Amino acid sequence: MLNKRINPMWVLGIMLAFVAALGVSSASADSISLSIGNAAISGFPGPYATLGITFVDATHANFVLDSNTVGGNIYLFGGKDILGLQTNGGSATVSNLAGSNSGTGFTNNAGDLTPGTSPQNEDGFGNFNVGISNFDGFGHSVDHLTFTLTNASATPWSSASDVLAPNAQGFEVAGHVFVTAFAADLSNGAIATGFAADGPISTPEASSTLLLSLALIGVAIVARKMAVARV
Repeated sequence: MLNKRINPMWVLGIMLAFVAALGVSSASADSISLSIGNAAISGFPGPYATLGITFVDATHANFVLDSNTVGGNIYLFGGKDILGLQTNGGSATVSNLAGSNSGTGFTNNAGDLTPGTSPQNEDGFGNFNVGISNFDGFGHSVDHLTFTLTNASATPWSSASDVLAPNAQGFEVAGHVFVTAFAADLSNGAIATGFAADGPISTPEASSTLLLSLALIGVAIVARKMAVARV
């Protein structure tokens, strides 16, 4: 015997709303994060930086590199081999390249950062088919770097995790690191230098996770109400 009568249109409306929420979730930005933590810098443990990759479409992806501060030291990226990337498909171009340093005395002029030669070697981590170079060493190093990759190969990208691929050494990205005390000051100089490479960490977008959680809660509420109605 029914204690309550549920309007079927109400149930249908709730279900459609949460299906729509799931649709928004799947259409939201596809992003991953790579932790640059494998290194040849004795005595200075990583992770040294985080490289965020946001998938735009089959031929474009946006990148953001941010330095980490560990144990009172900040790890800046600079020099001729500031960054090397191995792109899936083997060919890509760099655009919208910009870098900055929040420390004191560092100079980042327009044009200092340029696409590097290909293949670009990152000592100890092999060759990469896309490179980024800087005008000079420590004085022009960056703690924040942004750029866009455009796929120039016949292989389309399908997701953020599909943009890069391991090189012959098994790494997707590597760069040249300057170690200095935090907060960075040009006059203090670099304590050490070396190269570091990646280890992937998957990071689902917060908005997608929230929408999925809300959808699951909504489905559970509807299921409970339907169960009560059958009592």
